[in-house]
Amino acid sequence: MGLFGFGKKKAPELPPVDIADDQICALADGEMIDLGTVPDPVFAQKMMGDGVAFKYAGNEVTICAPANGKLTALFPTGHAFGVTRSDGVELLVHIGIDTVNAKGDGFKVLSHKQDDTVKAGEPIVTVDLKKLGAKYDMSVMLIVTNANGKEIKFAAPGKVTRGQVISL
Repeated sequence: MGLFGFGKKKAPELPPVDIADDQICALADGEMIDLGTVPDPVFAQKMMGDGVAFKYAGNEVTICAPANGKLTALFPTGHAFGVTRSDGVELLVHIGIDTVNAKGDGFKVLSHKQDDTVKAGEPIVTVDLKKLGAKYDMSVMLIVTNANGKEIKFAAPGKVTRGQVISL
């Protein structure tokens, strides 16, 4: 890393993925699960919108942008962010259940800031799954909060890789 970068944690080298502007992709390598199975009724009953959820293994995961668009919300705590596609579809990524109570401990917001343009697959937040998982359910929800008149369907649950298209 060189003398001047010693000890400084930088964003993982994860290049953006090449998907169409009307597609949605997996946030990281893991397991895509049915949203109805998460232990939070607000998400499970789709009160905020339809979507999917993910489970990740290991000590740490880097959550990436689910689509090309604008980073229209980025909570300073790192537990949630929103991306609005060019067609007006609004997506919310919520990392863990009740993790707002961690007050940012265990989350590292990377180089992007609110209102930045992002490409699908670009790293947004690194999550300490080991630390947070000791206290919180670490399901990660991807919710379509505003479909903007579009019909959005998701692939069947199963193993996914970062950048894999999951919208049908």
